[in-house]
Amino acid sequence: MAKKKATKKHKTPLLDQLESGPWPSFVSGLKRLADDDGTAHGAMMNDLMGQLEQSYKNRRGYWKGGTVSVFGYGGGIIPRFSEVAKDFPESSEFHTLRVQPPAGFHYDTKVLRDLCDIWEEHGAGLIAFHGQSGDIMFQGCKTENVQPAFDALNKIGFDLGGAGPALRTAMSCVGHARCEQSCYDEVRAHRQIINAFLDEMHRPALPYKFKFKFSGCANDCVNAIHRADFAVIGTWRDAMKVNQDEVKKYVAKAGRKYTIDNVITRCPTNALSLNDDDTLDVDNKSCVRCMHCINVMTKALSPGDDKGATILMGGKRSLKIGDTMGSVIIPFMKLETDEDFDKLEELAEKCIEFFAENALEHERIGETIDRIGLANFLDGIDVEVDINMIAHPRTNSYVRTDDFDEEAEKWRQRHGGDKAPAAAAE
Repeated sequence: MAKKKATKKHKTPLLDQLESGPWPSFVSGLKRLADDDGTAHGAMMNDLMGQLEQSYKNRRGYWKGGTVSVFGYGGGIIPRFSEVAKDFPESSEFHTLRVQPPAGFHYDTKVLRDLCDIWEEHGAGLIAFHGQSGDIMFQGCKTENVQPAFDALNKIGFDLGGAGPALRTAMSCVGHARCEQSCYDEVRAHRQIINAFLDEMHRPALPYKFKFKFSGCANDCVNAIHRADFAVIGTWRDAMKVNQDEVKKYVAKAGRKYTIDNVITRCPTNALSLNDDDTLDVDNKSCVRCMHCINVMTKALSPGDDKGATILMGGKRSLKIGDTMGSVIIPFMKLETDEDFDKLEELAEKCIEFFAENALEHERIGETIDRIGLANFLDGIDVEVDINMIAHPRTNSYVRTDDFDEEAEKWRQRHGGDKAPAAAAE
């Protein structure tokens, strides 16, 4: 990068305090970039720190939005223009490029070095791996350098992610590549969905943002259940596999008391019991696949063989109705064959179309479901109601059966059988 005249360092006493605690501070990283005297990104980071210090002092943010894009794209760039550009001219523009990561976050060292080189040449050198949507965040770029930076990233195979009211960049855990708890091919699911809906990412046309996230098991390493509009969580529907020899080894090493206190009694549904001979019994009908016992006794316990995924919708942070966790839409879906993954894509398409047509402006799909009711949403995406979708059990044991005959007939038509469920005793 071409050398520039060294700029005067801003005094940052408030920022300095953030380095005094026991934990690493982002301020140290900013200072390291600002100390690269005579370079464009060094000058930019120096003025950025000056503006940030003033924000802390005055308790006011000085960034405003605008419009910045690259040819053919309507999203992927977060524009930031400074309201105090006169005082801090080198950071008067500090745009962020959101870049799609590889599925499962798989990089080699050459790719990482290439990414760093590109951003040192065109931007501030400040990179965050990864944002809450999964993006590689290239932070600090002037308007004139946005297109050259994108061209360089695109040349090595990277594309912009989503920004604004659009489909956002998806995330998938490292999954089956390295994790023995994986219950489906997370990377394939991730890539198929994003490739199918790339236009919705690059050309924002939704009421608000929409996120997919893919976790291979209920450990949910990419925070899908509470941060994704459409969460795909690996699970299984047969019996958990138990290696009794390994159970005995674990108990012998950790002790019966430790095993009971930290495995058996911490099962949320009391599905585990330890026998006198140090073998383990599992009530699989009560097991909710929370993964705790498997995480603690990894060699002894593992997911079953009939694997697939649960689909949940509506997870998000606070907006109109507060924080929400995803609600179960599909209790179990196999994800093994081409046809299985195509069904996942078809479901995703129905959900995005319903969201686009029915959501209010600046409303997440979870808020749409809350506003119109889950039953109406399921009807809109052609999914039948399932008992596993219940968020909370009934607290009233009395059930009206006025329309039981009509409902029984619907049941017969759906299932093609002659027998309907038995009526409640009168």
